Amino acid sequence: MESGGPPTKARVVMVEDAQATSAFEPQPAIVQDMVNRALLKLTGKEDVIQAWRSLVATQDVVGLKVYCAPGPTSGTRPAAVSAVLRGLLAAGLPPHNIVIWDKHLADLRAAGFDELAQRYDVRVAGSAESGYDERAFYDKELLGELGYGDLDFDKHGAKTGRKSYVSKLLTGDITKIITITPLLNHNLAGVTGNLYSLATGSVDNIGRFESQAARLAEAVPEIYALPALSDHVALSITDALIGQYQGESMSLLHYSTALNQIWMSKDPVALDVLALQELDRERQARKMSAGNPNTGLYHNAWLLELGVDDPARVQVDFVK
Repeated sequence: MESGGPPTKARVVMVEDAQATSAFEPQPAIVQDMVNRALLKLTGKEDVIQAWRSLVATQDVVGLKVYCAPGPTSGTRPAAVSAVLRGLLAAGLPPHNIVIWDKHLADLRAAGFDELAQRYDVRVAGSAESGYDERAFYDKELLGELGYGDLDFDKHGAKTGRKSYVSKLLTGDITKIITITPLLNHNLAGVTGNLYSLATGSVDNIGRFESQAARLAEAVPEIYALPALSDHVALSITDALIGQYQGESMSLLHYSTALNQIWMSKDPVALDVLALQELDRERQARKMSAGNPNTGLYHNAWLLELGVDDPARVQVDFVK
């Protein structure tokens, strides 16, 4: 990021290995090597341990934010998360200081992350099940219908609310965030990217923004910009092993391409706008209609100084 206004340049590292997947199944050893190579290229460090320690400290509690609602094939893939886990553990982080998290524990378990957490003796947590912090919230005049689990519904019995409270997982536990999101279409946000995944996964009363692209275009960047979120993001990763260009919450492999890539950056906006471009390329190759890029969302993120929304201003270091 640059001071004195919205950033004008960004850097993204992309690593590709044609053997990273076989019949849409990630190959863990190859994915591990890809993550390591991307990290070394991005940080300029000589070894993986130094590279991870340049991003997080051993006393940090590092939250790996995944997006797992579509399951382990089209959501964040456990092989990509395992590669990050192994690097953090090698860098000296205690297992208890690593948390794999998403909004709901049930989705994490269904996608295989409970099993992965047990294998490495790290934690797994749902931000909703962790409860919400009444001191940290996003206030918007748009009223949302509250339900079980929303803070104002549980505490006050209110039927509607204009506040979205941040999970206690972020305000009281996690000190550094690494987002690991799939290359996956979203019908209103354009891509289920690093911005959308972290913003919608961190707060309650989010359904009020999910019905219109214009609402998401305002809410997602503004929620991401909350200090409890953006101030703690250490790294953003796009799991581009497979790109799914249709659908959003379901795994649709007949609308997917094995790209066999891992993308990494300190700029989540740059990653997401490159993801929009890639998904559109996949549609064009199949002579399908273009998706909705929701450019307003990413431009608003740029205005909030979250990253670069112009692909022409993103330096891509491609490693094959």
